[in-house]
Amino acid sequence: GMPLTKIVENINGGFGGLMTSIGLVIVFGTIIGTILEKSGAALRMAEVVLRVVGPKRPQLAMSLIGYIVSIPVFCDSGFVILSSLKKALAKRAKVTIASMSVALATGLYATHTLVPPTPGPIAAAGNIGAEGYLGTIILIGLIVAIPATIVGYFWAAKVAKKIEVPDDGNEELDYDEIVKSFGKMPSAFQAFLPIILPIILIGIGSIITVLGGKGNISAFFIFLGQPVIALLAGVIAAFTLLPNYTEETLTKWVGQGLLDAAPILLITGAGGAFGTVIKNTGIADAIQGWDLANAFSGVWFLLIPFIIAAALKTAQGSSTAALVITSSLIAPLLPVMGIAGAVPLALVVMAVGAGAMAVSHVNDSFFWVVTQFSGMKVTDAYKAQTMATLLQGVVTIIFTMILWVILV
Repeated sequence: GMPLTKIVENINGGFGGLMTSIGLVIVFGTIIGTILEKSGAALRMAEVVLRVVGPKRPQLAMSLIGYIVSIPVFCDSGFVILSSLKKALAKRAKVTIASMSVALATGLYATHTLVPPTPGPIAAAGNIGAEGYLGTIILIGLIVAIPATIVGYFWAAKVAKKIEVPDDGNEELDYDEIVKSFGKMPSAFQAFLPIILPIILIGIGSIITVLGGKGNISAFFIFLGQPVIALLAGVIAAFTLLPNYTEETLTKWVGQGLLDAAPILLITGAGGAFGTVIKNTGIADAIQGWDLANAFSGVWFLLIPFIIAAALKTAQGSSTAALVITSSLIAPLLPVMGIAGAVPLALVVMAVGAGAMAVSHVNDSFFWVVTQFSGMKVTDAYKAQTMATLLQGVVTIIFTMILWVILV
């Protein structure tokens, strides 16, 4: 047992400790996401992807757009922002709304559960003591999210395309009208910069750190590669997307970003507090006493966070909560299993993220966003969306285990 006063100390320490390391990263990420959403930059990115992929593969275009947009933008918001674009493209390419919806939803979902600065993966990293390796987690997350996106695309193109959605009778804006509604659209370079700049800076910083770079230039790039600094650079780049620098624009757009960050910070901080209480109680000692080293050695250990996260996700619906709670529960196991260092801890976060994908169904807000904005019946959404998320989770854990065998 733990004295009541100690519980309060642990809650305060856990909440504050996690906020110190990742609070600003979450705030900067949500500000970037809000500005991309309101400036039309997300739409401009979609346009570029469409040009690259070509009009003959609209589902692939939607999957890639989702993959990119959900790095800073919450998957629910991303789906709503891109919903009218998805409908306009479905009409233009003569494919079903259901297949375009599942392609977009699974692309968004992949990076939402695997790539910081989305709150779930960041909180998981903080809970297992990997906040110092966020650069590595972002880079590995981007790689692991690729097969998750591909399997979602194939499911959308082969299975979801057979699902017909009745016309809701609403007059939809066509693609050109959607673009016009934003007024002056940002250039492609401006649109991508707030996402790509932080990733490049973090990547360079991580590579120099791994190579053991010395000297002032190395120190400067390692400084720029710190996630807080890299995302601050992303916020500065996002400010070039503001139509003007009036008090109203700054207050509305940046204020909206801060408003969006508040509940995320609370969930994440609560996860940190929960994790600290667990680590400092008898539960941690009991978990450490389990004879897991023989039963789940090496790569097989990844199945533990995967199964726990999948059970929590399926039971209560929130991917973020599944990531936060699971990472808190497994944190005491990692020292026992000898799991430490950037790559092993990053792959543990991926295993938790894989579980937090499986499955999205009626208790998940994202499931309802997808059904409402696509017009799918719930039974059809089970076939299209729920099954797709199950496949994504399974493919992701298999790919993560393969990476473990190669890299660890």
